[in-house]
Amino acid sequence: MGVSTKHPIIAVTGSSGAGTTTVMKSFAHIFRREGIAAQVIEGDSFHRFDRQEMRERVRRADHGEGPQISHFGPESNLLAELDRAFGEYAETGGGQVRRYIHDPAEGRELNGEPGTFTPWQSMQDKTDLLFYEGLHGAYVGPEAHVARHVDLLVGVVPIINLEWIQKLHRDQTLRGYSQQAVVETILRRMPDYVKHICPQFSRTHVNFQRVPTVDTSNPFIAKDIPSADESMVVIRFANPKGIDFPYLLSMLHDSWMSRPNNIVIPGGKMGLAMQLIFTPMILRLMDLRRRAA
Repeated sequence: MGVSTKHPIIAVTGSSGAGTTTVMKSFAHIFRREGIAAQVIEGDSFHRFDRQEMRERVRRADHGEGPQISHFGPESNLLAELDRAFGEYAETGGGQVRRYIHDPAEGRELNGEPGTFTPWQSMQDKTDLLFYEGLHGAYVGPEAHVARHVDLLVGVVPIINLEWIQKLHRDQTLRGYSQQAVVETILRRMPDYVKHICPQFSRTHVNFQRVPTVDTSNPFIAKDIPSADESMVVIRFANPKGIDFPYLLSMLHDSWMSRPNNIVIPGGKMGLAMQLIFTPMILRLMDLRRRAA
């Protein structure tokens, strides 16, 4: 761990519906409790196209006008810019950011139309660290090497059936898409998922993988998303040295070790596990930062 001692970067990378809200909350708790000022970057803000243009590109690709495109792949993201933003923050503690406006509520808050971006602007002054949450925090490709700038890389990923159930559910109930349309999106994104998303989880320091304990063998007929109580979370440490497993096992009721670098916990304990695991790691980053200053 440790690329920039003065301006550390934490990146949480994972596909949508992986429990990213739990992750955001857990880190926000730690930052608040330890009095850490974080510059937050959402991966969506580095999309290349706004919602309308992305739809248009997908439509054209579906009609054979150009290659298939998805949010998982490099064609539809500003990955060189993300790489640059991380590099600049690591060096100077500053850089350029914008926000993607997801819905009307954010539109009112940020004074813009849903599906569009706010203008680029300078990052906050004097933050302690940068916190990124999105699809490409550990991305490595010909046009960008995002992962090299990150001091703490976290992967959050549901097994694929569960991811599909979550996507089907969200897009059908909240966004009113037909099942057919959602299935087409899943299939369209699959090559990018395999090529650009999966490899990132081999570069992370810690992975959280949500595994349902109910039958999800046919995700296309599932009527509801398995709840936290109907899931386990597998936590994998790339380097288990220095991880206090006895402490984690004693604090996380009903957890066990499945491999020397894996711990399995009840789904509802994910937020607590994150706080127990990441608080010491973040404090170590802050300590290194103080010494460098």
